[in-house]
Amino acid sequence: MRTYRLMSLLDHLRRRSAPVSAEVLAAETGVSVRTLYRDMATLQGMGVPVRGEAGVGYRLEKGAFLPPLSFDADELDAVMLGLRLVAARGDAPLAQAARRVTGKIAAALPEDRRDAYTRLPWRAASRGAAPTAEGADDGRRNLDVLRTAVRDRMILRLAYRDAAGRASDRTVHPLGLTAFDTVWLLTAWCETRDAFRDFRLDRIAAVTPTGATFAPLPGRRFEDYLATLA
Repeated sequence: MRTYRLMSLLDHLRRRSAPVSAEVLAAETGVSVRTLYRDMATLQGMGVPVRGEAGVGYRLEKGAFLPPLSFDADELDAVMLGLRLVAARGDAPLAQAARRVTGKIAAALPEDRRDAYTRLPWRAASRGAAPTAEGADDGRRNLDVLRTAVRDRMILRLAYRDAAGRASDRTVHPLGLTAFDTVWLLTAWCETRDAFRDFRLDRIAAVTPTGATFAPLPGRRFEDYLATLA
């Protein structure tokens, strides 16, 4: 039981890029603060590179070697369902990547859990057309270039047609992508409108990289957009 708790504590630390307080970690792992302090001392005694600073919190040293990730049953369910959603709703390269990740996770699991993981009864289906070289009804024909643009902060020009059929040309900073059941949505900072805008991928007629990139400016980031929805 304690070994599982220590591994769980490591996973909580792994997910964070900033220090986290003992109180927060104790609440997340379901133990008292005193027990949390003892667990941290145990990890440090085992050579795990955990740094604790009074008034700041705990964090893992950057670049540290850590034991392999461990997953409980609910986490494996979430991973498999998420990967199968990506395989069903992504463009061809993304779907293939999801299948590769599934195989890598299965290979890393203990043998007695591997078959159970690959046979999990979770499925995902898409009512949209399968992506093809010629295009897809739900706009996935542009998904590959848009994913790259979001990742590399590439400024794009879009030829777009709104719900009323009105055509426009937009210069945008692509910030994020959201998958719905039948369509993908691009969230971007639109230079043309000087504001956040959402673009349905099935209404984007053409995507043209400008060759320029953008910086993540405060007030124009994806997290700033999400804050407007709260």
